[in-house]
Amino acid sequence: MPAKELVEFVARSLVDDPDAVKVEVVRDRDGTVLELHVAEDDMGKVIGRNGSVAKALRTLLKVTAAREGEPISLEIL
Repeated sequence: MPAKELVEFVARSLVDDPDAVKVEVVRDRDGTVLELHVAEDDMGKVIGRNGSVAKALRTLLKVTAAREGEPISLEIL
């Protein structure tokens, strides 16, 4: 899935501990949910100031979802 690979690549580029990055795909009746798991110390880097990095990731996912024709959302855990 290109969306999963995109989120994983961007998250690994942002954090100090790229080995702790894990993206899980969960499908439900509303579409696909990508669950992003990062180390506790890297959580702020993935979310960003006022959520700016998280918003940018979600915007990229909307573009990818439009190309695939399936709703995709992101949860940072």
